[in-house]
Amino acid sequence: MSVADKSRKKSGGLGETVSVIVQALLLALVIRTFLFQPFSIPSGSMRPTLLEGDYLFVTKWAYGYSRHSLPFSPDLFEGRIWDTAPERGDVAVFKYPPNPALDYIKRVIGLPGDRIQMRDGQLFINGEAVSRQKTGQIDNPDITEVNRPVDVYRETLPNGVSYDTLDVTPNGISDDTREFAVPEGHYFMMGDNRDNSADSRVFGFVPEENLVGRANIIFFSISGGASPLEIWKWPSHIRPTRLFNMIR
Repeated sequence: MSVADKSRKKSGGLGETVSVIVQALLLALVIRTFLFQPFSIPSGSMRPTLLEGDYLFVTKWAYGYSRHSLPFSPDLFEGRIWDTAPERGDVAVFKYPPNPALDYIKRVIGLPGDRIQMRDGQLFINGEAVSRQKTGQIDNPDITEVNRPVDVYRETLPNGVSYDTLDVTPNGISDDTREFAVPEGHYFMMGDNRDNSADSRVFGFVPEENLVGRANIIFFSISGGASPLEIWKWPSHIRPTRLFNMIR
């Protein structure tokens, strides 16, 4: 084989490698944009449902697509394509209204036209108290973030969706609010950790355009601020009971 042939062979091999890499990146971009997006939990606002160190898959097609479905949210179009309204009780990822560069995750509590209010720690929707039953206490700092037992309440929305909420601070500052009237095209979001959640009680309503997708499944979970790449910490920090849990 001549030097020229060897050079062409090497060049062809390099070109094929570059082509495979480009195709893989394009495929990953398509999957992330239209199908699934990985998301990590950065705060304790959704405890006990979601914990810091949980890693989720978010379904992008669940609510249709807006410009926020694309990387960097380019201003290519307004509104949503193939729009499907979220259901009350969904755990949704959305762009933070005051700063759309940030992703937030909360539970959908109020739909367009609803009236939402907290009274003495009780959630009211359209003037009716939402079922709230104390189920016990959690005494685990990995779940509650505090070194004492915390009351747990099972809340059941009018459509039957149930989930646990934490009452870390009885009679807390967020336990009593004004009544919020949710405008058309917007949603009212709340965290399950009611006393430690900056949500629609603080920043207001979330435009439907800001919805990114619905959180569906926890595919990995690790405690203590450890990174999933720190494999040597898995034996002591991984949360095996949370792996592949469906999010409700």
